[in-house]
Amino acid sequence: MIVVGVDGSRAGLEAVGWAAREAALRDLPLRVVHAIYRWACETGQGRYSDIAKWMRQGAETVLAAGVDRALREQPKLTVESKILPGDPREALIGEGTEAELLVVGNHGLSAVRGLLVGSVAYGVAGHAPCHVVVVRGTPAVSSGEIVVGVDNSARAAHVLEFAFAEAALRQADLRAVHVWSRYDTGGGIQPVPGGFDEDEKHEVRQLKETLAGWCERYPDVNVVDEIVRGHPVDVLRDAARGADLLVVGSRGRGELTGMVLGSVSHALLHHAPGPLAVIRTQA
Repeated sequence: MIVVGVDGSRAGLEAVGWAAREAALRDLPLRVVHAIYRWACETGQGRYSDIAKWMRQGAETVLAAGVDRALREQPKLTVESKILPGDPREALIGEGTEAELLVVGNHGLSAVRGLLVGSVAYGVAGHAPCHVVVVRGTPAVSSGEIVVGVDNSARAAHVLEFAFAEAALRQADLRAVHVWSRYDTGGGIQPVPGGFDEDEKHEVRQLKETLAGWCERYPDVNVVDEIVRGHPVDVLRDAARGADLLVVGSRGRGELTGMVLGSVSHALLHHAPGPLAVIRTQA
């Protein structure tokens, strides 16, 4: 099952559209969910019963719009809806225990002006027990390319497994980008020139070895690998411009124990130009 959270915002409906297409690709049902205060779900009579009823009716309206959007995207899709009691972050995280994928919009109705990602999207990406996709608009025309950030760490297997499977489902090309940041180049994409030193050659060999097994497992996926100098956030943001999806791990190489999200995935929640898949790599 794929679960998508809606809140009546445009970003939420964009997330529903993305989730519906993904569910159709995976031949999975879609659950559209919306969270309201727990007391509003549980109050049937008494002083605040009219307010609770009004909130439940509002939730049903939001869910109906989400279901309608999903069925307009994929008319044959199995879609259900559900009101969740409690804080939307905690409620969505709870739904993630039943989901293969949890999808949210980058902004909600309560997003603080100036922030590029809302607190719900950040909280879910950091704590959900499943993979999370945060949708910030989608390309008008599919580019047929998925970009994945590869850091050659032990956690890369989780990220590559998702990225290769997704590329195979979509019959898309896969661009595997490894950032070489030994030298400060001021950010942006700058392919590493010839004349690698030994450390750089080691990075190239490692990337080739990391990808080799996955290329054998998914022989129909066209893979382009790149070693790029710069800051990981700048490089991956620029690489993902126009791509259908950017895939990163929730934690990267060298991240401090106890961090909810790695620094790169955290920053890309704010700066990724399109849909961002944050792949759970914690134990």
